[in-house]
Amino acid sequence: MKDEYTKKLENCLRQMLQPIKGIPFSLVIESLSGWQVVPFDNEDVRDKKVLQILSEVANIAGNATNQFGILRPRPNEVGNDIEVYVKNALNFKGYAANTPKSKSGKTAGYPDIEFRDEFGRINYLECKTFNIANISTTQRSFFLSPSEDFKITTNAHHFIISYEVYVEGRSENNNIYKCKSWKILSIENLDVDVKYEFNSDNARLYNKEMILAEGNL
Repeated sequence: MKDEYTKKLENCLRQMLQPIKGIPFSLVIESLSGWQVVPFDNEDVRDKKVLQILSEVANIAGNATNQFGILRPRPNEVGNDIEVYVKNALNFKGYAANTPKSKSGKTAGYPDIEFRDEFGRINYLECKTFNIANISTTQRSFFLSPSEDFKITTNAHHFIISYEVYVEGRSENNNIYKCKSWKILSIENLDVDVKYEFNSDNARLYNKEMILAEGNL
C-alpha cells in the first residue's frame, strides 16, 4: 500500500505534467536570452522597407525553389531545404544573411537565419511551410527548445517566412514539392505552450543492469 508521501509525490508529478498554455513568445525569448523581441511597427519607415525587401525575397526564393522543386518523402522536411533559397535571396538583396550561432558556436535550433538590414539592425528569421488544408487547425507547427546556450544574442525583430507547398509529382521514393504562395509573419505577439517530457541518456538506458539479452549478427 502506498504511503502518504508517495501519493503526494505522484499527485505533484501529475500536476507538473499538465501543459502550460498561452505564454507570450516575447516573454520566453527575454527569459531565455535576456534580449527583447522588437515589435514590428507599420509606421516606421525602416520596418516598412524591411517588409518590402522580405516580400521580394519571398518571391525570389519561391521562384528559385519552383525551378526544380524539392525532393522529400514528407512535407515537414521541406522547410529545411527552402532555408537555403531564402538565405541566398537575402544576400542577393544586400541583406547579409547567415546561420546564427550561440556563444559556444552552436548552430542548431531556433532561429534559422540572422540577417542585417540596410539600417544596420540584426533581424531573426525562421523558415516554415504549410498546407492550406490544415492552416487553421491545432496541428503544432512552431517549436522552441529552452537552452542555456541560446542563439539569440541581441534585441531584434523575429520574422517567419512560410510557404504554402504542394506536391507536383513523384521522383522515385520522393515527392516533388513546389511553392504556391507565401506569408511573412512578425511573431512578437505569438502565444506558445509548454509540455514537459521525461528523458534519459544512453549511459543510463544501456546500463548493464537494464539488458536482459544481447547477441552478435
